[in-house]
Amino acid sequence: MERLSGFDAGMLYSESPAVPLHVCSIAELDTTTIPGGYSFDGVHRHLASRMRALPELRAKLADSQLNLDHPVWVEDPDLDLSYHLRRIGLPTPGGRRELAEVCGRIASTPLDRSKPLWEMWVIEGIGGTDPQDGGSIVLMIKVHHAAVDGVSAANLINQLCDLEPDAPPPDPVDGPGGAMPFEIAAGGFLRALTRPWQLTRVVPATVSTIVNTIGRARSGTAMAAPFTAPATVFNAEITSSRTIAMAQLELDDVKRVKNQFDVKVNDVVMALCAGALRGYLHDRAELPDKPLIAVVPASVHDKSDRPGRNQLSGMFTNLQTHIEDPVERLRVIAESSSHAKDHSADLSPTLLGDLTQVIPPAVFGVVLELMSHTPLKRTPVHNVVISNVAGPDTKLYAMGAEMKSLYPLGPIFHGSGLNITVMSLSGKLNVGIISCQRLVDDLWDLADRFKAELAELLGST
Repeated sequence: MERLSGFDAGMLYSESPAVPLHVCSIAELDTTTIPGGYSFDGVHRHLASRMRALPELRAKLADSQLNLDHPVWVEDPDLDLSYHLRRIGLPTPGGRRELAEVCGRIASTPLDRSKPLWEMWVIEGIGGTDPQDGGSIVLMIKVHHAAVDGVSAANLINQLCDLEPDAPPPDPVDGPGGAMPFEIAAGGFLRALTRPWQLTRVVPATVSTIVNTIGRARSGTAMAAPFTAPATVFNAEITSSRTIAMAQLELDDVKRVKNQFDVKVNDVVMALCAGALRGYLHDRAELPDKPLIAVVPASVHDKSDRPGRNQLSGMFTNLQTHIEDPVERLRVIAESSSHAKDHSADLSPTLLGDLTQVIPPAVFGVVLELMSHTPLKRTPVHNVVISNVAGPDTKLYAMGAEMKSLYPLGPIFHGSGLNITVMSLSGKLNVGIISCQRLVDDLWDLADRFKAELAELLGST
């Protein structure tokens, strides 16, 4: 068995009907490259041939009433692939709005915790065409955040995909195995006994973080502070209803801007998000005088020896949305992001995971209940979550179909109702945007601004 870390388990404890905590990806596939042509049965057979290499998709949760620690992952001996793999057709005309509406509904529903925590949807009727006649299909994958973070989700995609249309399945990978209730309880008892010892790692790191942050704040080199963000339409209580939009950019154009202004690719991405949000809120007469604040998750898989599938740190970044000129905004974002990265690098990369590890499961519920009653609309922690995940530079094939786009979608929370996740793939930059339909009923205006913002920066080069 594999016991969930405190961070992973926190994703379970903080889930609610209004806040389903899964991550999604939406991939458009060209069926003309599938050897022998497309069929849904062929998708089923292909996925079945890959399951031995996908332990994350074979594991389900298990627990014991006597367990004093977090639940565990165990292999599901009765995995029913037909339950997890589903098929749906788009209503006519099968355009981007119909696709986003269907994907939004899929993203709105929680996963069944009695089964492995994932679903895969094959969406047909893209553009009103039949995939058996050479049309495209869309593959939407939904996996619980307790099972994957951004990096491990990307690795999961790599296991599902190939570099050639007819590549053989990857080698099998061992899963977590099984566990009896008494084994879960015994392991949980031992973990509970070691929890006070874990404080010896957390307290010094926390003190060091506070001292470092105070010093940087005095010198003006600290990252943006939480709870300093202005209130926006996205910073309110959410429901389970999701609205989605997508944008695709040429990665070479992004790199041209990067080279011209001597900044990082991530700086350009942040500037595009900032410009799109500024224009979107300005046209709604809702642009705050204070700049928006983004939280930017960062992977620490290569810096951590801690257990758990979520290996994340992060930083708060000022989006400089009060600056009208896009070039000046980019330069200031690059400078402030540099300070934020340096500040984040000085902090313990495992601090967030260690903090969640020492909190007993029973206390998690109390903490989350208090957080849910924080007046987030008046004092939001931040305005938006922005993630940038590096994808492969080469072409990918799923079930023999060439992947033309891959749009990632992260979770949203009460008081933080907007997530923008960016992933590169084969020369494209794919932008996935998700929010709550109660807050905004249409995100396409925001999505379409990304190309306009990039064009404006290119025109300044």
